[in-house]
Amino acid sequence: MKKNKYKGRVRRWLIEIVVFVVAIFAIFTVIGHFLIRPAGSELSNKNLKAALTQKRLDYMAIGDSLTEGIGDQTNQGGFVPLLANTIGDISDVNVVSQNFGVAGNTSTQIYKRMTKEKKIQTAIKKADVITITVGGNDVMKVIRTQLMNLTERSFDKPAQAYQKQLTEIFDFIRKYNPDAQVYVLGIYNPFYLNFPDITEMQDVIDHWNQATQEMVMEQKKMYFVPINDLLYQGVDGNRGVTSSNGDIQTITNDALFEEDHFHPNNIGYQIMSDAVAVAYKEHYNEK
Repeated sequence: MKKNKYKGRVRRWLIEIVVFVVAIFAIFTVIGHFLIRPAGSELSNKNLKAALTQKRLDYMAIGDSLTEGIGDQTNQGGFVPLLANTIGDISDVNVVSQNFGVAGNTSTQIYKRMTKEKKIQTAIKKADVITITVGGNDVMKVIRTQLMNLTERSFDKPAQAYQKQLTEIFDFIRKYNPDAQVYVLGIYNPFYLNFPDITEMQDVIDHWNQATQEMVMEQKKMYFVPINDLLYQGVDGNRGVTSSNGDIQTITNDALFEEDHFHPNNIGYQIMSDAVAVAYKEHYNEK
């Protein structure tokens, strides 16, 4: 009986010794892989130390379909991951981003989500940088509901309601986080190239953006990023791509997603990211 107990103990010890040796081997293999590398290798000691000590920056994006990334054929989230990478390069930080974009959201719906969803509130509290895309669906709501009787005056009251809602969004963000840098993107006119004679639509977009910009300028550490002039006439303002089918000519905005001619495509999202990056580079050191 005692002999069996002794054998059982020895077996246990042997198993523990084997596990210990395997664990030590694994640890030294990992250390050797990451630390004992020749100078100039892809991950040298210096680079590893930099990666381990790199400061973290929390980036939170909230808004509508432009934040969600509709039209981005890589399904990575539109301009958000592009901007996160650029911020990391500019500030030499490890950017951790969260995307709270929901297609179709008006300013009212964005505000409701902010006030109801704890995840969003937590993200606002932690954020060093916040981007907001808002307003496009407010404009589209007016167009859809008043299409048969649409005039420039149709946008007056909705614009006032939007501005009030935008103030509430700003106040809510500052309630949870008084220090984050907030970049508010303007809206753009996706219809311009196919309907250039409807100048009233461009006037509506311009007035809408102007009002948003004025409101943003009243806030501390908030910055307006215009994108209409970068997108509404196609890439580099070249008035898009014209194709012909008999007597019918079609103009395609090459900065927009070809399946809906409304949302940005991959190039359009890169343009948006670059625009925010320019503003970030100008302001990121401000206290």
